[in-house]
Amino acid sequence: MQSTKSEASKKWGLRIHVLWYVLANVGQVFTWYYATPEQFFWPLWSIVGWGVGLAFHAWAINRTPHRA
Repeated sequence: MQSTKSEASKKWGLRIHVLWYVLANVGQVFTWYYATPEQFFWPLWSIVGWGVGLAFHAWAINRTPHRA
């Protein structure tokens, strides 16, 4: 199945995804550090969970297309 999006727009979308991943998770780590540093490192769950989604996004963009 071919996508109608250009390669440049796909890579731009991945960059935006990475930017929001970093900003959101840095914000969560700062919140954890200043609010509950003695508690379990709860940002781990979103870092890992969202990281899996980001890895699949990067894989889908960078894989070589299968030619029939």
